[in-house]
Amino acid sequence: MSSRPVPYLTLLIALLLWLASAPSHSGIPVIADGKIVPSLAPMLKDVTPAVVHIATQGRVVVRSPQFSDPLFEYFFGTPREEKQTQGLGSGVIVDAKQGYVLTNNHVIEDADNITVTLKDGRSFQAEVKGSDPDADIAVLRIDADDLTAIPFADSDALQVGDFVVAIGNPFGLKQTVTSGIVSALGRRGLGIESYENFIQTDASINPGNSGGALVNLRGELVGINTAILGPNGSNIGIGFAIPINMASAISHQLIEYGEVRRGRLGIGIQDLTPDLAHAFNIKARRGAVVSQIEPNSPAERAGLEVGDVIVAVNGKPVADSDQLRNAIGLLSVGSQVKIKVIRNGRTRTLSATIEEPQVSTLTGTDLSEKLGGATFEEVLVDGSPGVIVSEIEPGTPAARAGLLPGDVIISVNRQPVTKAQDIAAAAKLNSRALLLNISRNGRQFFLLIR
Repeated sequence: MSSRPVPYLTLLIALLLWLASAPSHSGIPVIADGKIVPSLAPMLKDVTPAVVHIATQGRVVVRSPQFSDPLFEYFFGTPREEKQTQGLGSGVIVDAKQGYVLTNNHVIEDADNITVTLKDGRSFQAEVKGSDPDADIAVLRIDADDLTAIPFADSDALQVGDFVVAIGNPFGLKQTVTSGIVSALGRRGLGIESYENFIQTDASINPGNSGGALVNLRGELVGINTAILGPNGSNIGIGFAIPINMASAISHQLIEYGEVRRGRLGIGIQDLTPDLAHAFNIKARRGAVVSQIEPNSPAERAGLEVGDVIVAVNGKPVADSDQLRNAIGLLSVGSQVKIKVIRNGRTRTLSATIEEPQVSTLTGTDLSEKLGGATFEEVLVDGSPGVIVSEIEPGTPAARAGLLPGDVIISVNRQPVTKAQDIAAAAKLNSRALLLNISRNGRQFFLLIR
């Protein structure tokens, strides 16, 4: 009597058959002594020379632990001191001729000295070509010969269940290889970065793997390992990588401009919910609802209207507001974009041109004397109008209060802030103190300035 193979045996047989039929460029041997021998060693031999170790040194300004007396801080502000930092991470050579290395922004952030060490033991000082904190991508350049680069895969073609291999330098160890599968795609809303579209994998990713390679079984780069989800930073089989299509689009701008020049469409958006779909009388269950149109914006000129449900951008489906924000955020200024919308139950496609963001800048003293030394900008935050701290001058009241560039001002004296003048109006409610609700690196907290 025959028996059905158990699922894991079926999976193993399928893998062996795949390996046996794999094209020769994969470097995976198919036959040894007349038997099928599945091994990733030949592929890794080709790929691992492109994965590098990154060591950084820098200095950051921190709050001095020697002066924690609230009375002292009230009269003299919060004392700060410089602290030397060291960091370790990984990177991937993506252009052997130019010496470009792709890594995470958080690996090299605040670094004064960056050393890239190759698998063959050679070390080089690296320069930062550009970095994007919002997507956590950075491009380094090293002046070296005989480099090996990893070819790119199409990360949009990935499927849940695809086998992947993570390569990096966890805990400062030399190159380590782990394997697993794609556990999920399009992970967003984790609060790790401003622009999120993660590949989730159960291939072990640990501290030090950041910036390393996630490759498929053909040795093609599918993602840049970035973060893990686990207690105390330990690995529990939930790791995240930035898709290479997204990282590549950002890296091209970093190489050309030294920064990402994100453009402006000029809309406020929210997720399409079942209740909203019922209210709009549409069958679609996925998309982003236009909740606001900025005057004289590309969206207004394109004919977008409040209540439109955006379901696709440049032919790619849009599941929610986060995905739409990512799609627009990857487009450079001047890009043409086709936007598919549902309006009054009918589908139509509109064309828009991404433009330079309109930035309104005010100094802190224009708003309150307690914010002297800070510069504020009115920008779109998660698709809605908001105010961020763009600059902080050292030694000023704003610096002593603990404000940092990039801080998003949510409210002042419990009054919501959507434009800079909201800060001035809220400051008048209490002349003795400012209670700021701030969002920093995905975390919200209150800051009291007296």
